[in-house]
Amino acid sequence: MKKKIRCAIYTRKSTEEGLEQDFNSLDAQREACEAYIKSQMHEGWVLVDKQYNDGGFSGGTMERPAFKKLLKDIENDEIDIVVVYKVDRLTRSLMDFSKIIDVFDKHNASFVSITQHFNTTTSMGRLTLNILLSFAQFEREVTGERIRDKFEASRKKGLWLSGTCPYGYEKNEHHMLHPQQPYADNVKIIYESYLEMKNVLKLKKYLADKKILTRSGKEFAKGSLYHILSNKVYLGKITHKNKEYDGLHEPIISEELFNKVQNLMEANAVERKHSTNAKTGSLLAGLLYDDKGNKMSPSYSSGKGKQYRYYVSQSIKNPMDYERGEITKISAGEIEKFVQADLIKLLQNTHKIQGYVTNYSVEQQKAILNKIQAFEPDKVFIRTAVRRVDLSINRISISYDIGYIVKYFATRAFNAEFKFREDDEQIIINLVDVQISLTPKRQNKIIIPGKANYDMKLIQAIVKSFWYNKLGAERKLPPEARNGNNKQLRKLRFLPREIIESIMNGTQDPELNVKKLIEMADKYVEDK
Repeated sequence: MKKKIRCAIYTRKSTEEGLEQDFNSLDAQREACEAYIKSQMHEGWVLVDKQYNDGGFSGGTMERPAFKKLLKDIENDEIDIVVVYKVDRLTRSLMDFSKIIDVFDKHNASFVSITQHFNTTTSMGRLTLNILLSFAQFEREVTGERIRDKFEASRKKGLWLSGTCPYGYEKNEHHMLHPQQPYADNVKIIYESYLEMKNVLKLKKYLADKKILTRSGKEFAKGSLYHILSNKVYLGKITHKNKEYDGLHEPIISEELFNKVQNLMEANAVERKHSTNAKTGSLLAGLLYDDKGNKMSPSYSSGKGKQYRYYVSQSIKNPMDYERGEITKISAGEIEKFVQADLIKLLQNTHKIQGYVTNYSVEQQKAILNKIQAFEPDKVFIRTAVRRVDLSINRISISYDIGYIVKYFATRAFNAEFKFREDDEQIIINLVDVQISLTPKRQNKIIIPGKANYDMKLIQAIVKSFWYNKLGAERKLPPEARNGNNKQLRKLRFLPREIIESIMNGTQDPELNVKKLIEMADKYVEDK
């Protein structure tokens, strides 16, 4: 009897066009692959129940939900053969292909292209694959260059070809922009009000109060306002990369008004960069949340001639309105440094960033990545790139707007227009495993995983506490446990579970000692 060979079918389509049809391209690919698997039943081939279909995802990136699920199942040794209609359904990138093959080899899996007959288990089959993928990648780059050349010619004529129209305009079937009311008047209000208020945050609040909203009915994001205030399309220009053309559309604002706004924005940027006001130093204000989803807002205290900054949960400030979790207070400097370091780590992850710039040519990708490598994030960049930070006892979740990050560096590399809508977001979430422990002063402290720091004095104190309490319950407590330091140790039994666990796991605050531990226990006993 033939050994059962588990087969999975993977299908992909680059665009979402036609996916709503009863029978679409993905269905056609799957039907052909199913027929092929049936033809190999005599070899023991069996189709698995799970489906792996990616509709609307480019083959130039591995960031595809069904594909990632497929790789995970291969790593779990649930699949023996992956069947595809063509190799480029799997990937169009040579670099990604080599990584995929590594995963396949590690777990004794292979794949079959039903329209290109070869076997990945042979060296000749791999050579054939590399040649095919080289042509697929070349075809993708040449097609992209042709499209870009066509767009460039149209821009020279003053036409708009960058997808969604800028706020305040709409385009006709000939790709000409026309002012769209009431949004065109809103653009004038935004420019004039910024000159009056001299501050984007004040402008944002003013627009919200006046119910001046985006086309989708949302309040303007700060980043969207910066984009509107610096976009030359409102002068009647069409810009792309480092080039600027006269547009065929009607300007909404005058050149004099535009220049005044640019000068004010530049002056404000310099002022923000050199500001030393402690109250404006809270990098994560409005972005940080505790383990119950409560906002953590900046708080300040002074002592011994120094000022200390913290983020404090709303459950502490308003205990009647918010449920209290395990994270209540954390050093501002510590969590801000952690987030900044994680953002830098993300920016240095060239392979990950490359997955989000595949709509650029290879040379352009290199230029963007070079810009990123030489970049040191400032406060304005961090506050816009980071959308949310969630804390829990054993994990920190950081949400980044990768759309903004790509726009930021593409603009600086080529003086390009943003490729995303004003109020569009593309969020990725980075999960970092840490240990957040409670310090003697009842604030939380981040401990990065590493070598455990076992403190035998603390461990012995905890063990003694439990032992003495057990003997006390059995009425067998020895005399020496009723007096002095041993009597104090018995209180440690009432410490919160997370503090005791951190000591036993060696992840406690490095500054913690037995004396401070007893002081903490005294406070908890008093509270009870």
